[in-house]
Amino acid sequence: MLMRTDPFRDLDRLTQQVFGNAPGTWSRPSAMPMDAYRAGDHFVVSFDLPGVDPEAIELDVERNVLTVKAERRPAAAGEHVEMQVAERPSGVFSRQLFLGDTLDTERIDAGYDAGVLTLRIPISEKAKPRKIGITGTEGGPGQINV
Repeated sequence: MLMRTDPFRDLDRLTQQVFGNAPGTWSRPSAMPMDAYRAGDHFVVSFDLPGVDPEAIELDVERNVLTVKAERRPAAAGEHVEMQVAERPSGVFSRQLFLGDTLDTERIDAGYDAGVLTLRIPISEKAKPRKIGITGTEGGPGQINV
């Protein structure tokens, strides 16, 4: 049997419950940590979701708003189970990102590996820099970066 006494941990857990950091529900989901960066012609977003079944993850895009929802159920849920220590967060997690018009939301690629959900969102063609040809009177055509 695993037992550990830490009165400050219990006080911290009670404080989290009082101030709304308790395990999330569908009506009040908890936030999930994320990283976001640009890598070449893609915008990459990674969400930490360890222990979440990939089938329990929902991705939706509506009007340039990306919504990620996931649910982590307790590992030892059952009628005859008596939890001794429960420190891993469970419940519902959610995050919304407002995507700009420069991203191609029609071609989002999602992958889930080692508890990390990674989204690769391509930069749209209209947002990429391009060269426009200019005809000149002397010396022939030239080019300018726009």
